[in-house]
Amino acid sequence: MTRTLGIVCAVLAFFCTRDAARGQALARSQDASRRGEEGGQQFADFGDLKLQSGAVIHDFHLGYRTLGTLNAEKSNAILWPTWLGGQSQGLLQFAGPGNVADTTKYFVVLVDAIGDGVSSSPSNSKTQARLKFPEFTIRDMVESEYRLATGVLGLTHLHAVMGVSMAGMQVFEWAVAYPDFMDVAIPMMGSPQSTSYDKLLWTSQIDALELDPEWRDGNGTKPMVSGFGVFSEIGSMANSSPAFRVAQTKPEQSATFLAKTRSSETSNAAGACNVIRQRQAIIALDVAGEFSMTLEQVAKRVHAKMLVIISPEDHTVNPSPALAFAEAIGAPVMTLDSACGHNSPSCISTGPIVAKFLADPGSAKSVTLH
Repeated sequence: MTRTLGIVCAVLAFFCTRDAARGQALARSQDASRRGEEGGQQFADFGDLKLQSGAVIHDFHLGYRTLGTLNAEKSNAILWPTWLGGQSQGLLQFAGPGNVADTTKYFVVLVDAIGDGVSSSPSNSKTQARLKFPEFTIRDMVESEYRLATGVLGLTHLHAVMGVSMAGMQVFEWAVAYPDFMDVAIPMMGSPQSTSYDKLLWTSQIDALELDPEWRDGNGTKPMVSGFGVFSEIGSMANSSPAFRVAQTKPEQSATFLAKTRSSETSNAAGACNVIRQRQAIIALDVAGEFSMTLEQVAKRVHAKMLVIISPEDHTVNPSPALAFAEAIGAPVMTLDSACGHNSPSCISTGPIVAKFLADPGSAKSVTLH
C-alpha cells in the first residue's frame, strides 16, 4: 500500500510530565520554524505516551511538517495524517498553492502516524525495539495528533481533518472522539470499523512475513525476501481489482509483473515489525466498539461536515462501514466507480470536489464519478 498510495496521491500522562514534554516539543518545533523549513521534517517530543491499552511508548516522538500560514483567528488549519506505511514526505505532493490543500488559504499540518518509521516505531525505538514496542491503535494515533495540535501548535480548533486509507480511518476516529474540534472531516478510502474481510487481508500479510525464515520472532537482521514477496503479492491483488489487473497485464506479461511485484518491497525484521504493528492497529479498528455503541449510534456524535469518499471495488478497505456511517448522518458520499479499486483516487480526479468542499462544506452532494 505504501507504494501504490505514494503514487496516487494518546491519552495524556500526568500533568507535570505532559507540561515538560510540551515544552520540549514546542522548542523543537520553534527551532525548525526559525530555520524557515517550509514543509521540512519536524519532531515533537512527548516523553512517555500512554496508550488506550494502558501500555506506554517511552521517549515518544511524533514527526510532522507544516506548510502555509496560520491566520490570526487560528481557524484555517488542516491536519492530514499518513496512510498505512506512508510518511509525511509523500503527502507534500497534495499541499501547495492551488493544490487540494491550498497553502495560500490553509495552514497544513502533515503528520507521521505512529509506526511509520519516522515517528516512534518498532524500527527506531532505542528502548522498545521491534516486538517490545507495544501494540497501538488508530485511536492512539489520533490522541498523539491531538496532543501535537493542542500542546505544540497551540490550536484549539481545526478547519479540517482529512486523509486517505489508514489516514481515512484516523479521520473517522477524530470526528467521533473530538466532534467539536473540526469544521470538516474528509475520510477517503477509509473506514470506521474493520470488517471480517479486512481482518483476513491484514492477517494474511502478517502471516506471510512471520513465515519468512529470516523473521526469527522479530529478531532477524537479514532481508526477508520470501516473506515480503508474498506480502507484496497479496497487497497487489487487494489494491486494485481483478478487472484492472486483467486489463493492465496480459498473460504473457505475468512473469515479469510478478517478479517486479515480489521485489517491490523488502526489509529485515525490524522494518517488518513496523508493518505488523500498523496492521494490528487496523485489525483492531472499531470506532463504535470504543464507545459501546452501534455504528449508526456513534456516527451521530459527529458534528463536523463530512464528505465520505469510497469505491465499490475497494478490496483493501471494505467500504460498507463507511457507507453505513455516512447514511446514519446524511453525509454526502463521493462514489468512485473504477476498476482501480483502492487506488481509484489515482484514476479519477477527486481534487476539485474536495477543494470545493474545504472552502464551502455546504456545497457537496452525493455523486458518482466514473
